[in-house]
This record gives sequence, structure tokens and C-alpha cells, in this order.
Amino acid sequence: MLRTALRLASLVGALMLLTTSVAIAAPGGNKASSSSSITLVTTTAAATTATSGPRYGDTVTFAVSTDATSQPFVHLKCFQNGVLVLENWKGYFADALGTQSFTLGTTPAWQAGAAECTAYLENWDSYSKNGRTTVLASTSFHVNA
Repeated sequence: MLRTALRLASLVGALMLLTTSVAIAAPGGNKASSSSSITLVTTTAAATTATSGPRYGDTVTFAVSTDATSQPFVHLKCFQNGVLVLENWKGYFADALGTQSFTLGTTPAWQAGAAECTAYLENWDSYSKNGRTTVLASTSFHVNA
């Protein structure tokens, strides 16, 4: 009798552990994976006529799409010779403060010249939970001098 009770308790414990593992592995139930994209959009007249992409001083924005969050952010980082010369975040949702455009250059660290940039579409919903954002998509581009 005691042996049967121990087996039953052991089985129940194993099932509880399995259920907990599945819940941790699939947060939000069996939600399908999200679909996200980010695409560079040049907004400066000079940039729209250039066939080689944006130039130093141009203004750009991004076309974003995601079903992972209702409040996505774009995080832009630009480098010259491996040195970070521009970093900025913008909210890409209706109630976000400020504009959704970025000026390429004109920072104390970036006074002139070409750079390599990457824009990350980020979900900040997870920030309060684990102190990190989730990158949903990214796009890289060259900025001409």
C-alpha cells in the first residue's frame, strides 16, 4: 500500500514538473511566433534622388510591422571604424513622444563622413520583467559621406 502511494505521489510530481516546464517554454500558452519587419525609408529630398542610399546629414525613418507588441521601438546605432557615433531610440506607435525620424550624423562623435548603421525593431514589453528588450527584426545600411 505504501509503495503504491509513493509511486502515485512520484507520478503526480513528475506530471507537475512536466506541466511547469511546458508553461515556461511556451509563455502565453500556445501562441504562434510573431511576425516582424523593419525597412529603411529615406525622407530627405537629397536621399530620395540618390541611388546609393542615405548620406551624412540626411533624415531617415523606418517602415515597421509587428504583431509582438502594440508599442514597438526602433533602436538605431551607427559606427565609424568600429566606434559608436550615433545611438538613438524612437517609439513607433501612436502615443509615442517625439518624431519617428532620425538624423544621420551631426552628433559630437559624428561630425562628417560615412558610417555603417543598424536599426533594431525592439519589444520593450519584456524590459520590466527581465531588464532586457527583445529584438524582433533588424536592418543594416551604409551612410555615404
